[in-house]
Amino acid sequence: MALIVQKYGGSSVADAESIKRVAKRIVDTRRAGHDVVVAVSAMGDTTDELLDLANEVAPIPAPRELDMLLSSGERISMALLAMAIHSMGFEARSFTGSQAGMITDSQHGAARIVDVTPVRLREALDEGAIVIVAGFQGFNRDTRDITTLGRGGSDTTAVALAAALGADVCEIYSDVDGIFTADPRVIPKAQKLDHVSTEEMLELAANGAKVLYIRAVEYARRHGVLIHARSTFSSAEGTYVLGEGMKNPREAEGAVMEEPIVAGVATDFSHAKITVAGVPDVPGKAAEIFKIVAKSGANVDMIVQNVSATGRTDISFTVPKADAAAALKALAAEQNEVGFQNLVHDDQIGKLSVVGAGMRTHSGVSATLFEALSAGGINIEMISTSEIRISVVLRGDDLAEAARTVHTAYGLDGDSDVTVHAGTGR
Repeated sequence: MALIVQKYGGSSVADAESIKRVAKRIVDTRRAGHDVVVAVSAMGDTTDELLDLANEVAPIPAPRELDMLLSSGERISMALLAMAIHSMGFEARSFTGSQAGMITDSQHGAARIVDVTPVRLREALDEGAIVIVAGFQGFNRDTRDITTLGRGGSDTTAVALAAALGADVCEIYSDVDGIFTADPRVIPKAQKLDHVSTEEMLELAANGAKVLYIRAVEYARRHGVLIHARSTFSSAEGTYVLGEGMKNPREAEGAVMEEPIVAGVATDFSHAKITVAGVPDVPGKAAEIFKIVAKSGANVDMIVQNVSATGRTDISFTVPKADAAAALKALAAEQNEVGFQNLVHDDQIGKLSVVGAGMRTHSGVSATLFEALSAGGINIEMISTSEIRISVVLRGDDLAEAARTVHTAYGLDGDSDVTVHAGTGR
């Protein structure tokens, strides 16, 4: 008997029929002799619809009340799923995040988990019940308020529960069959990966891959949780996300896994580029600029500084599109103090990233990327690297074609198109 934590996203519980299908999968797992804990998201686009409604009644919704509102979506899902399981003859108990012991800090809308005390969940499991937990939400002990974890919070909930309960595996269900070498909506011939390291998955998630969220992967890495990403619509095995020292459950005992040179190609449209033009080329100016950006709350991703030939230089950097306005406003307010000439904002960029642990030991990975882009007539605007990643910024209009070209260049194309059951990837 194993303890299995399962997470089902919004597309997996989008309507009554979907909920019944998920309930059957959960019951089948219980029939196989396993204890089951389930973290569930809100149905379909419920969270977005609630957010739109909040913005209609208040231009800037109060953060505490917004969390109260948004957390209701998962409570609906958990109760309906428990009812469906009951109708199949099995005991199920649903719990809110606070009832499940998900203790967070007090940051509304983007709370961090600080502790998990799953006393009631353990009692329910010991009494033979299937446990259903509302994802995406928690409770702050000091304020005694409900909090939400931000986008991808249900993934993080599931991994945190798996860590706290000592689960054998955390299964993250979506509408694709696992983790692929690229987004199947961009590259239909992407191939499913048998396994990927947490290190590679962190890079992929940070650079646009949405099948798993970065906070959940990081939590799994820190706490040694085995993640199995798989499809709600298929019984096939998916992709295992392996932390350091973990063995792939598919591999024979003692088998040695060879790291792929390139595990995947990720695309990201969510960033904008800001160029601070005409910066005096003297020590300390870059520090001034990025202190201002940091105070605005913007999270800087890539940075490029041009070579100075006139005593002035240009510094370009990328930030999430949602942070760009605040960064521009903060920089404009300090223009005279810093002494730059003007600001240029470009929100029509895309980022392409190639990720693979095998880059450490194989040469020519960069050359393949740049040759493929050159052959496709695609211009590179910025370049950034890590030990296992190469990222480039391109024109947004070129991103999809660039991804297909690069995916083919690395020999990652499969023989047939991927099936995306519900069309969202979640």
